[in-house]
Amino acid sequence: MPVFSDRSSADDWTDPDLVPRPVVTYGAAGIVMDAMDDDDPRLQRHRHTVDFHQHHKGELLLALRGVLTCEVEGGFWLVPPQGAIWVPGGMPHKFSGAGTIECYVVFIAPDAAAALPQHACALVTTPLLRELMIRSANLPMLYPDDGIEAHLATLLLDEIAIAPIGTLHLPMPADARLRKIVDLILDDPADRGTLQTWGRRVGLSERTLARLLTQETGMSFGRWRQQLHLMLAVRWLGSGASVQRVANDLGYESAGSFVTMFRKALGTSPGRYMAERRE
Repeated sequence: MPVFSDRSSADDWTDPDLVPRPVVTYGAAGIVMDAMDDDDPRLQRHRHTVDFHQHHKGELLLALRGVLTCEVEGGFWLVPPQGAIWVPGGMPHKFSGAGTIECYVVFIAPDAAAALPQHACALVTTPLLRELMIRSANLPMLYPDDGIEAHLATLLLDEIAIAPIGTLHLPMPADARLRKIVDLILDDPADRGTLQTWGRRVGLSERTLARLLTQETGMSFGRWRQQLHLMLAVRWLGSGASVQRVANDLGYESAGSFVTMFRKALGTSPGRYMAERRE
């Protein structure tokens, strides 16, 4: 199965849905997904965003280098280095990335994915799971159905099935007024407007805004914004931004207050979190 790079052509791609095997794995290495703005290194230009699409087979994407994001209807996931996301077959989704990417994508036929989650979710990977994905990307496209290659594919499916669910997920509201707030916050994450302030901007009372957001995301406004800040922070840190720069761009008074928030939410400091994933 192919491992793509910046030198690969469209002719190297074979639609995984057309490959008569339950597990098909592709790799991608050394592909620069975004250009970094000279004046602001946190800004992403998304030169290679993969727009909304879907496959008959389910899709598990593992990021070894770089930071990937995935948007599915009703949700937004961030895939940090060493992390993965599962998207069931038939579900429209969109990927974009930051930095130089090394990733592996396993496509899994529906009948082989019966033990896997029925909804999109981030997964916490183990060294064994990562090595199995890398190894399966080096199998022949039409590997033997009854050889060691098939046993490897079965073991890979077993490892995916027991992988813990990850936490870097942001529920996305469907209401147009709430989506406008989302867009405004993404344009200026440092804006510390109150619930009342945001409500006035989109023509909602504070109470109505709070109720709608809880109904559509299951989170309070403060909790939802903090989760968005965490995801942006991991993305920017993965692109090389300093802790101080990230703290400033998220509107924190100091790097220390940002680190405290990060540690409470993810159980470790930003520096250690990224170092563990780079290792």
